Amino acid sequence: MNSIRTYLILTLVSLVFFGLIYPLSIWGIGRLMPDKANGNPIYHDDQLVGFAQVGQAFSSANYFWGRPSAVNYDASATGGSNYGTTNPDQIRQVKERITALLKANPGVSVRDIPGELVTASGSGLDPHISVAAARIQIRRVASARNLEPKLLEELVDDHTLQPLAGIFGPGDLVNVLALNLALDQLTLTN
Repeated sequence: MNSIRTYLILTLVSLVFFGLIYPLSIWGIGRLMPDKANGNPIYHDDQLVGFAQVGQAFSSANYFWGRPSAVNYDASATGGSNYGTTNPDQIRQVKERITALLKANPGVSVRDIPGELVTASGSGLDPHISVAAARIQIRRVASARNLEPKLLEELVDDHTLQPLAGIFGPGDLVNVLALNLALDQLTLTN
């Protein structure tokens, strides 16, 4: 009988803690940082244009392209393809992406293409690319927008994220949406 009482108390305490206190505390923390809890929404002229933490499809020559998505950038269906490196579908997709990148970016060789431009991320929603992935696209974007490549090099440098305190988190990443919004602003001013 003593054991049953102990188990019932443990069950009740667990239900209250994990079913009420913990969810409410997480909700409260989210209320303290509403932008971060809501995916860091990005507005332009009071209109929602996207989220800093969710990748978007850019396919025009006028914009920097992000990482491919296995879920077509659908935030409600996050996930990767789970294809291994020897999977025939994965090999075909990577070859198609390499061909498209080489066609769109003359002068770029296969060995210059960073892996994240031809493989989807695990979430399918990665909003960042490496600085190298942004740099190989500068010539194409500059030509499409009739801008000096040097301006775009500076723009990429200005939008390169550094690790917190120089050591915490990934570094040398570029948020594609933020970069493309800045690119639109640069085009308007030039």
